[in-house]
Amino acid sequence: MAHKTREEMNKEIQDRVDQERERREKAASDSPEKSGALKEILDWIAVIVVAVLISFLLHTFIIVNATVPTASMESTIMAGDRVMGSRLYYLRHEPQRGEIVMFDYPDDPSILYIKRVIGLPGDHVEITGGKVYINGEVLDEPYLSVTTEGEWGPYDVPEGCYFMLGDNRNSSADSRFWKNTYLTRDGIVGKAIFKYWKGFKRFDH
Repeated sequence: MAHKTREEMNKEIQDRVDQERERREKAASDSPEKSGALKEILDWIAVIVVAVLISFLLHTFIIVNATVPTASMESTIMAGDRVMGSRLYYLRHEPQRGEIVMFDYPDDPSILYIKRVIGLPGDHVEITGGKVYINGEVLDEPYLSVTTEGEWGPYDVPEGCYFMLGDNRNSSADSRFWKNTYLTRDGIVGKAIFKYWKGFKRFDH
């Protein structure tokens, strides 16, 4: 077997060094393009993560959004309407008679309900002759489009609780029918502000 001369060995080493240098130079020339693509991907991921986080914070702490599946609030809110509410409103205000409230259903808190506040804490409520009486006086309800059928009550609303009715009184599962008749203050999720699907409508109360 022939032995390589020193010159041949040096040339072989130099060739290997040249090949390694060329490989490194090629990798370096490709890296800016790869780095730019990677940066763009990471930027998009960051945008998506921030958007998801903002949406989570809004829906958890600021707004409540719901689709109304039934006709219980017609004709104020129609079946299929989407309603936006404020989770912050009742941190500064007490619920008032006539306001439309979004809340956890007293008989099953996993279900979100929307009804109108009728009886306040300490109120005596009775429904007779198609009218609602609060502490013996007829309640003015210009938002109703039907006459309430049947005789209901009397109900004495406990402290810290509310008596709730749907606007479509003859087709509403409300305080008259619940096992837990009254909505507690801590069951309130937010105040309904407006509906935005199938037309826009802001609620006066």
